[in-house]
Amino acid sequence: MNLITFLWLGASTAVFVAANGVLKSYAIKGGVPVLIGALALFCLGNFLMVQVMRANGLGVAIAMSVVFQLIAISGMAMVVFGERPTGLQLAGMALGIVAVVMIAWPAGAKG
Repeated sequence: MNLITFLWLGASTAVFVAANGVLKSYAIKGGVPVLIGALALFCLGNFLMVQVMRANGLGVAIAMSVVFQLIAISGMAMVVFGERPTGLQLAGMALGIVAVVMIAWPAGAKG
């Protein structure tokens, strides 16, 4: 995975984090315009993910995106909404990070 692909992945993750933040606001307060805004952000995030899929294929792109979003959205949930993950959930996030490193490891590189 090259730098440009990581930038696309980072941009899509940022958009998905924003979309989930807006969706959480909708869940708390309601309002159809808020829901429409969240759905628009999800559409933009998926559009950005297409670039990652083109570069790395569906499997790698989705696997990396899911873990990036897991970490980013969990961070937002802790900072913005005051949610606290359990120890088991934190361990799962750590395993996700290990999985991303293994997926993104350059082919033929020795550890």
